[in-house]
Amino acid sequence: MIVQLLLSFVASSLFGVIFNIPKRLLPHSGFVGMSGWAMYMAAARSGVDGVAATFAAAFFVAFVSNGFARRYRTPATIFIVSGIIPLVPGGTAFEAMRHVVMNDYNAAISLAAKAFMISGAIAMGLIFSEVVNQLVKRRP
Repeated sequence: MIVQLLLSFVASSLFGVIFNIPKRLLPHSGFVGMSGWAMYMAAARSGVDGVAATFAAAFFVAFVSNGFARRYRTPATIFIVSGIIPLVPGGTAFEAMRHVVMNDYNAAISLAAKAFMISGAIAMGLIFSEVVNQLVKRRP
C-alpha cells in the first residue's frame, strides 16, 4: 500500500512536469494524486464497486484541488489534471484493445464498457465536486 501511494505521488508529480506546471506546485500536485489514489484504495478495499470508488476518488481529487487553488491562487486545473492520472483506466482500455486484436470480442466489450464507465465516473466526480464548490461559494 505504501508503495502504491508513493508511486501515485511520483506519477502525478511527473505528469505535472509534462504539463509544465510551476515547480513549486509539483509536490502539491503529487499529493493530490496520492490522496485520490488513497481514497480509491480505501473505497475499493471496503467493498465498494470500482466505478463508485473511482467516482468518490475523483470527487475528492477535485475537492482538494479546489482547496489548493484557493490557497495558492492558481487555477484548480493545475492540480486536477495531474491528480486524476492514477485513476485513469489505461490498463483496462489496453486490455480491451488486446482482446479485440485476439478476436475475443466478448471480453473486449466487457473491458471496454468497464473503462468507459470508469472514465464517466471520473468526469462525473469532477463535475459534482465543482457543483458543490460553486454552491458553497454562493452561500452568504
